Amino acid sequence: MYRGREGQWAFILHRASGIAIALYLFIHAVNISLAMFGPEVANKAMVMFHSWPFRFGLLALGAGVTYHALNGLRLIFMDFTGWGVKNQRQMWYGVMVLSVLIFIAYSIKIVPEIIAGMGA
Repeated sequence: MYRGREGQWAFILHRASGIAIALYLFIHAVNISLAMFGPEVANKAMVMFHSWPFRFGLLALGAGVTYHALNGLRLIFMDFTGWGVKNQRQMWYGVMVLSVLIFIAYSIKIVPEIIAGMGA
């Protein structure tokens, strides 16, 4: 299952996406806590967080959350069904295909907004 095959890549991507989600939650908590320092500080932070690099980061976060959720379902099937381990390779490819399709779907909506905001 591991040793450079699909199982190892699933593990690495699941860990990386989980760390990215945790980092986002930390940044989100810091952003919310800036309101304690007054509207000037909070508004400056919001301007920074609405800049295009952070918006592309949110796009990447969406991809990470999508993969992490779908791969988590794959892990549940592996742990609680008899056929999950036998078919984990095919399920991982299914997770990747679904993740890419969902990423493309919301990129069609989000990327034009990011590009429009770059000029502002």
